[in-house]
Amino acid sequence: MIGSGGIVYLVGAGPGDAGLITVRGAECLAGADVVVYDHLANEALLAHAPAGAECVFAGKMPGHQELTQEETNELLVDRAREGKVVVRPKGGDPFVFGRGGEEAIFLAEHGIEFEVVPGVTSAIAVPAYAGIPVTHRDINLSLHIIAGHDRKTEGAPEVDWATVAKLDGTLVFLMGVRNLPGIVRQLLDNGKSPDTPVALVRWGTLPEQETLVSTLDKVVADAARVNFLPPVVTVVGAVVALRTVVKWAERRPLFGVRAAVTRPVGEGRVLMQALGRAGADVWLLPTIAVQPRKLTAQLRRELKGIGSHQWAVFTSAAAVRVFFEMLADTGRDARALAGVRVAAMGDHTASALKACGIVADAVPPEFVQESLAAAVPVEPGDKVLIPRAADARRALEQDLVARGAEVHVLPVYDTTGDANGIARLRHELTQGAMNLVTFTSASTFERFADSVKQEDLPKLFADVTIASIGPETSRVIKDARLEVAIEATRHTSEGLAEEILSHYRRHHSVKDADTSTKG
Repeated sequence: MIGSGGIVYLVGAGPGDAGLITVRGAECLAGADVVVYDHLANEALLAHAPAGAECVFAGKMPGHQELTQEETNELLVDRAREGKVVVRPKGGDPFVFGRGGEEAIFLAEHGIEFEVVPGVTSAIAVPAYAGIPVTHRDINLSLHIIAGHDRKTEGAPEVDWATVAKLDGTLVFLMGVRNLPGIVRQLLDNGKSPDTPVALVRWGTLPEQETLVSTLDKVVADAARVNFLPPVVTVVGAVVALRTVVKWAERRPLFGVRAAVTRPVGEGRVLMQALGRAGADVWLLPTIAVQPRKLTAQLRRELKGIGSHQWAVFTSAAAVRVFFEMLADTGRDARALAGVRVAAMGDHTASALKACGIVADAVPPEFVQESLAAAVPVEPGDKVLIPRAADARRALEQDLVARGAEVHVLPVYDTTGDANGIARLRHELTQGAMNLVTFTSASTFERFADSVKQEDLPKLFADVTIASIGPETSRVIKDARLEVAIEATRHTSEGLAEEILSHYRRHHSVKDADTSTKG
């Protein structure tokens, strides 16, 4: 009977771009105990899963297979019977040549509760990213999605080619580039015009996206000339000609760039969205984690006396969040700071304060402790409270003490390395998969650098553009003998994104994604 044990979610993961996951799909991943994924589902989607979730790679790459389909089916059943929430992200839509139907039937036959979450199919999204609308009211009235291979036969799949060749609508073949010669031969032999436009789109929606535009009689030779390999979506029809006008993805300034954001979970949204809008494939790979300290009796006493200070100085948004959470746990709110002037390190920290009902009295122009200290006009004898990380630099307090202030540092959280994020970033750098890595604090770099041998850092970042949020962060990166290509002049996430866009516009021309134009 369906309903015993756990549950399996068959989730359409989209065609590659992690931003194309549906809201429901992301919700399922956020509640997963187990994630069973393969290479057609972007690994960046794993960032939606809880830190302790079991992530199983199911394989299924050409010439390499970690798990057979039967083993994958059994794994889904076994984990569900353990009472776990199992999420199976599948490239595109689960029921469009994704074998989701087979998995759903297997689960049903074994009495496992499941839910199907439809996804964005590559049959439509990949041509769209290549600037090819699969339908257009002045050109065609139908769309036909055809498997490009057949498990029963070699070569072209067994379809009614005489009928298919006569269709005026757009033909989209999935997973068929290896059988391209047979598909083309069948279309031509059954009367399709040799000059019918054809587009092959490889790794569609991802930074590696390439598009080969040709005609039916020439496409096989063109694909062989440039060794056009899977995964490929093939589009046949007059709509291909619209690419010259509609092409949009390649025109974005960060098209072709895979970027890593190393901020802690929950703090990278602004930077990720800004880079994503500019065309980057953005991965959240946090190298640090914020661990709030326990609200001890001593901390309670210190929080009770905050109204006796002339200044409260916050050096990060994390400090603001943890401080006000602790304050709430003592039954108090922003009114506890009545009469206390407040300073914030940068616009991001100031925004976090504003969300708590506090407008900062001082926000320095530079994202460094020395600039923050200069922005706080203390008088001799003024009491200054600094809620912050336990291991922060001491330049701020030293400057204020030298000017006669009585400084009280209140460690409210610890900054630790995010082992999972660090391991994933190291793996992607080792594979040469990252083009851009952003560091938004000295600790985001230091925690990563501590995880590798000093002599290995230059090799890991050899072909990577490093972007820093400000001079303090840049200093620790340069001390490790790495080059900082981009440094924000406005030390915020928005400022860093602006500097990254400016850099790529100055130093990188738009990537030529038209393979057919290459010699």
